[in-house]
Amino acid sequence: MRPDDVGVPDSVVRAVARLLPRPSLMVAAALIVKGYAEVGDGFAAGVVVALAVALIYVAFGAEGAEQGLPMLRYAPTLAIGGLLLALASGFFPLAFGEPPVTHRPTPDEHVVKIGMLELFTPLLFDIGIFLLVVGVLTMLLHQLGRPLGEGRR
Repeated sequence: MRPDDVGVPDSVVRAVARLLPRPSLMVAAALIVKGYAEVGDGFAAGVVVALAVALIYVAFGAEGAEQGLPMLRYAPTLAIGGLLLALASGFFPLAFGEPPVTHRPTPDEHVVKIGMLELFTPLLFDIGIFLLVVGVLTMLLHQLGRPLGEGRR
């Protein structure tokens, strides 16, 4: 190792960081789909994707991560959209005089399906939490990845 290579991640780390985002999105989707019928896993799915983004920040630095994943600039929008979706799915039943976070449709009602995926309110809540976690953790990584003296763009 040369003295000027200190602090530069290994090429294996960089290769894994390039390949990890797509499988992490697939695992996150599986966690959300699994979670809609049982305990929700929108938070865990969001953390899985945020960890993949964190590895990209470690491997390429803040500038390299933002160049490699230009969608990172939408992290605040994801966070706000996820928060609004989670709040809406949680408090929408109040409009019908029901308690908050009442699941629709109820067990005796027909459930709309797309293939094997059943669409009902816990799925919307999990997707909202997923978007919120990914957005907030990505913004946190962005702030931590910048040197202290560097100004905002």
